[in-house]
This record gives sequence, structure tokens and C-alpha cells, in this order.
Amino acid sequence: MVRPGEGETIVLGPTRMRVLEDGGNTAHRLGVTESVLAPHTPGPPQHRHTQHDEGFYVLSGTVRFTIGTQDHDASAGTFVLVPPGAPHTFANATGEPAVMLSVFTPDLYVRYFRDLRDMTADGRTASPGTHLEAMSRYATEPATEHLP
Repeated sequence: MVRPGEGETIVLGPTRMRVLEDGGNTAHRLGVTESVLAPHTPGPPQHRHTQHDEGFYVLSGTVRFTIGTQDHDASAGTFVLVPPGAPHTFANATGEPAVMLSVFTPDLYVRYFRDLRDMTADGRTASPGTHLEAMSRYATEPATEHLP
């Protein structure tokens, strides 16, 4: 059980993440995080996972998901499931905070967020290159065919 205010906190620039399950209690079958995206927060470079599913449930605000070349604005109550191989990214394009619950199966991506935090611990902002370097360690690759 993880109560309000509990759980590991990971701050990645304007995004504050709370780890609810890091895979330690599920033999690494499942990871779960809650993320607060500040207004006008860009997301990671568009990418695809080769070994894990990723699901997002928008709790409040609106999150813009880009799947390939299509943008989808997901308001509170929307669930988005991204299977392995699907190119995707997300961002908060609005002037209000957005909160979402993310699930990863298996838990690979919780470790990615920790690595990204450690790579930017000296105050650097996570550049697209920093994201891609960390992603490469967790069965994730850039979806370069969809870059502008």
C-alpha cells in the first residue's frame, strides 16, 4: 500500500513523478507511477518500446498524446494503451497542470526514470539526446520517421 505523500519521488524538470510500484513487489511484471506535468511541459522525443506495454490514465487536466503523426488530446478519465512497437510521445500543451497514472508491463521504464533523474542531477535539463541515451538501456528506440 502506498498512501498519499508516500512513495519515491522523481523530479524530471517540470514533471514530478511518484513511484507507486517499481516492480519490486511484482517480480518486475508491473511498474506504476503517478506524474504531474506542469503547464506547457514538452514530453520526451517520440519513441517506441520493444519489450513492454505502457498505459496512461489521465486523472486531471489534458495530456496531448502523439501516436505516429496523429495528436490526441486526452482529458480526465481517458485511458491510452501503447503496445510494443507503437511510436508515441505525450506533452501538456495547456496552461493547467495535468496528472496521469502510468503503468508499465514489465517494469522496465521505472528504472529509465531513475536513470534520467541521475543523468540530470547536476541541474541540467533533459535534452532529447539525454532521453534517447537513457531510453536505449530499456528496450526503447527513437521513432525518427515521425520527427518534424
